[in-house]
Amino acid sequence: MPQYIAMNRFKVAQENAEAFEKRWLDREILLKTVPGFVSFQFLQGPTQDDLTLYTSHTVWESYDAFLGWTRSEQFRQAHTGAGGGRTLMAGPPVFEGFQVLQTVTA
Repeated sequence: MPQYIAMNRFKVAQENAEAFEKRWLDREILLKTVPGFVSFQFLQGPTQDDLTLYTSHTVWESYDAFLGWTRSEQFRQAHTGAGGGRTLMAGPPVFEGFQVLQTVTA
């Protein structure tokens, strides 16, 4: 079964960027306790029109493993109070999910 990548994109106003980053970097990471979890990255992208693009990038062993995460107690714990962080964003996060068709490594 192919790996699955789950990504959320966030646009954050410059004046909220530091608080947004701190919120992500200081949180408890529960992903490591979920079966099928492979890796996570929190990414900062370009700034345009005073908005910085951030992305969370999570790799799962399969789509079913990702679904297991979304239905888990760890998911509920990780997202408790997540709505409070929305005041730091310029709009809601945008979810994108991808089946991995090819992986090339060094």
